[in-house]
Amino acid sequence: MAAKKGSLSISSENIFPIIKKWVYSDHDIFARELVSNGCDAITKLKKLDMMGEYQLPDDYKPAIKVEVNPEEKTLKFTDNGLGMTADEVEEYITQIAFSGATQFLEKYKDKTTEDDMIGHFGLGFYSAFMVADEVHIDTLSYKEGAKPVHWVSNGGTEYEMEEGSKQEVGSTMTLYLNEDSLEFANEYRMREVLEKYCSFMPVEIFLSKANAEPEYETIPEDEVLDTDTVVEHIHEDAKMEEKENENGEKEMVEVSPASDKAKIVKRPVSISDPAPLWTKHPNECSKEDYIDFYRKVFMDYKEPLFWIHLNMDYPFNLKGILYFPKINTEYDSIEGTIKLYNNQVFIADNIKEVIPEFLMVLKGVIDCPDLPLNVSRSALQNDGFVQKISEYISKKVADKLSGMCKTDKENYEKYWDDISPFIKFGCLKDEKFCEKMSDYVLFKNLDHKYMTLKECIEKNGGKAEPEEKTEGENAEQSAEKKETEKTTIYYVTDEQQQSQYINMFKKEGLDAVILSHNIDSPFITQMEQKNEHIKFQRIDADLTDHFKEDVSEEEKEAFKEKTDSLVEIFRKALGNDKLEVKVEKMKDENVASMITLSEESRRMQEMMKMYGMSGMDPSMFGTNATLILNANHPLVEYVVAHKDGENTEMFCHQLYDLAMLAHKPLSPEEMTEFVKRSNEIMMKLAK
Repeated sequence: MAAKKGSLSISSENIFPIIKKWVYSDHDIFARELVSNGCDAITKLKKLDMMGEYQLPDDYKPAIKVEVNPEEKTLKFTDNGLGMTADEVEEYITQIAFSGATQFLEKYKDKTTEDDMIGHFGLGFYSAFMVADEVHIDTLSYKEGAKPVHWVSNGGTEYEMEEGSKQEVGSTMTLYLNEDSLEFANEYRMREVLEKYCSFMPVEIFLSKANAEPEYETIPEDEVLDTDTVVEHIHEDAKMEEKENENGEKEMVEVSPASDKAKIVKRPVSISDPAPLWTKHPNECSKEDYIDFYRKVFMDYKEPLFWIHLNMDYPFNLKGILYFPKINTEYDSIEGTIKLYNNQVFIADNIKEVIPEFLMVLKGVIDCPDLPLNVSRSALQNDGFVQKISEYISKKVADKLSGMCKTDKENYEKYWDDISPFIKFGCLKDEKFCEKMSDYVLFKNLDHKYMTLKECIEKNGGKAEPEEKTEGENAEQSAEKKETEKTTIYYVTDEQQQSQYINMFKKEGLDAVILSHNIDSPFITQMEQKNEHIKFQRIDADLTDHFKEDVSEEEKEAFKEKTDSLVEIFRKALGNDKLEVKVEKMKDENVASMITLSEESRRMQEMMKMYGMSGMDPSMFGTNATLILNANHPLVEYVVAHKDGENTEMFCHQLYDLAMLAHKPLSPEEMTEFVKRSNEIMMKLAK
């Protein structure tokens, strides 16, 4: 063919800045685009072979070769796909707006299916100019009598095309890297990029370095393949060793048999796995397969709890695997990884528009051919199809979890502590997920046994379903009835911190549930909103009648005087005239003092903390804690009897700090004073 010069047929002279700035956010993505184009070309050629339009050579092995050359500052992408004629280069490369896939589909629309991966040159190819000053194409079409083509462009709108010298069917893209992108001529950097984007492409991908010294490996002679380059045949004699036999005599024994080995040029190892686990049917996959895949993809050597294999053909094509890792930290610090693919081509991690937000704590892969490779987030947000995918994934997860609770309760309970933050987060974020999972949320009691919400309500003397409004009942009466009929479910947030209260509960035959994660606070608020006949209350929110003795009529006046006196003494000793103090006759004589904080106040404090208002004075919202003194305890009796004693102030401080220690951690200054005071008390006892 005669040499030809021309201009690229594009609608804007500034196409390359546009490509760089808007089409691709990561400049290393050019590797994905060029490899993907090569995969498409190979797929098309194999399709033509299947349809009898072309006959592949007997020794044909589809592959994409990537070669780095740091000396020449070049990068080559070579495929053995269908190649292009000069006319096709003219059409598909120089006319950016036109896709080669359009004609391919039109020509073979009756012989192919929608699910076939049909790619195209076009903008994908032009991503090469993100990193290259000049790009060469050497290509030879599969068509009989086709001549090789050499095409050159320096990134402007001008190009040159002439007859090339390529002898094998396929295409080679040579990128002459710009000064800002020389990193991609480094073998290790390029391997990193290919592993990121191309680990599961449907064609084997091989990376090499130009002019590199050959590497060798030694293998058994009988494992040598026809494709191996044998450098040396090695015979190893049997190894003998002198050993003592049963009779105590020494003899020569063979410890290693004779062997024949071959030294060969090291076989290239593909970067990609053309048949990843998610492309297989779940029945074909073993537990070991799932775990090995998990470790390989996520570099996490802890075994996942369990997994969900997604395999859907209708109403959209979607495959994938979602793993449940051990989630035993606070929910807001958990970060999972959901890798999104299009026909095994990596798109991105954690696209919230496709993956429900609460699933981001999981690890997994999702492959959906119907999703575009390059699309803006705003487009995804407005795409109804994408929303359906998100809803489907959420539904499958809920089905898996509820099914496990029904059929494998033992394992479900075993996993619960790890997966509960994720499920509760899902309930908060997704209304439909919450509806499906509400009956399968578990609560662990003080004996570490698991109960559903329904069982919790019934154990606390309530009814799982609220009573209907009776006929003739007005709104005010109904509201009052609801308030009085609410079933209280007690909970603890820290078994160690709140051990004093837990012991009191157990002594009275009462129970509570353990809610120790940050997410539990908004979660129980949601539960109360959805179930108006229940309320959650921390065990230190109030001193209920279960723990108090009644004060007789004869004692009331004297008890009031004692109360007033103790309030005065403690406020003066602690230097806090706003201190809330209550005096009660408690059944447990071992408890001298304790702190209570109303549930409403605690939630207010948690909200202030959540929204960064922790520096504000809690008393502004009436959120001060109340000091409860046990009138039956000797120390409290001592304080009343020795109002002006030299040790009274010390005892008041100590009783207050002991109560506070069971309520929450002391500040560094408070703890220092507490330790100092405790030593002083022990010194007094030692005299």
